[in-house]
Amino acid sequence: MKEVPHISIVSPVYRAEKILEKLVDEIRSAMMEINTTYEIIFVDDRSPDNSWEVMKQLSSKFSEVKSFRLSRNFGQHPTIMAGLSEAKGEWIVVMDCDLQDQPKEIIRMYEKTKEGYDIVLASRRHRQDGFIKKFSSKLFYIVFNYLSGIEIDNEVANFGIYNQKVIQSITKINDHIKFFPLFIKWVGFNSTSIIVKHSEREDGKSSYSFFKLLSLSFNTILSFSDKPLKIFTFLGLSISTISFAFGCYYLFQSLTGQIKEPGFSSLIISIWLLSGIIISIIGIVGVYLGKTFNQVKNRPIYIIDEKR
Repeated sequence: MKEVPHISIVSPVYRAEKILEKLVDEIRSAMMEINTTYEIIFVDDRSPDNSWEVMKQLSSKFSEVKSFRLSRNFGQHPTIMAGLSEAKGEWIVVMDCDLQDQPKEIIRMYEKTKEGYDIVLASRRHRQDGFIKKFSSKLFYIVFNYLSGIEIDNEVANFGIYNQKVIQSITKINDHIKFFPLFIKWVGFNSTSIIVKHSEREDGKSSYSFFKLLSLSFNTILSFSDKPLKIFTFLGLSISTISFAFGCYYLFQSLTGQIKEPGFSSLIISIWLLSGIIISIIGIVGVYLGKTFNQVKNRPIYIIDEKR
């Protein structure tokens, strides 16, 4: 009977052909220091480079390396979920493949779990990302925290170590839109964080452009919060109240003969303002309806094509 690993390391792979061998070497070194059984789970998000070929070679060379390839590009967070579904360890590490998350930090996080924590997160106090990525990330969490009422630290991402019961709870979440850090926050459990060193990307550049980050932010906020609907409802009621007050005022002026010629400008401004608000509200409702439509179809969020 095959021994169940104590620790599983899950890493989504995209454009990482030049990094993977070094990543495996550093993970192996860290695991030798911990001195326990482990497995490394790589999931290829249908990367356009030769990452899959490198992954197959690593799986042939090292028995602890397990490689999976998705049928198409599903995105980082569905890819993480695919890896989590295959992880067997009592403790599961999630980390990016670009070596900005340093494998040696796994040792410190694992030691921290011995204090009774179910989740130990890596806090990137000094992020080695570009200005746009850091700014957009911080802006996203400010907006998201306000709209959802859930406080998420923008210094924390995917990197962390999680007990198997935490991961089992996360994989049961049936949301069509997947966002791993949010799920970690939502499920609760006894958690803490430690400050880790965040490195510069070993090779290439992030696959997240500004517009991809914007799209992810938009989808995640709408998937997890109905506050935009409440905001527009409040806005509509406020404008209706103000409009009623102005209507009474102008009616009084008209009855007392103070208005000789009705104003064309005020009429046009009112039409454009109210029309814009109505269209915006309909648009927001339409987006939520579309998300509901995608959810009830219950399509799989990923499809595994090959295993090695």
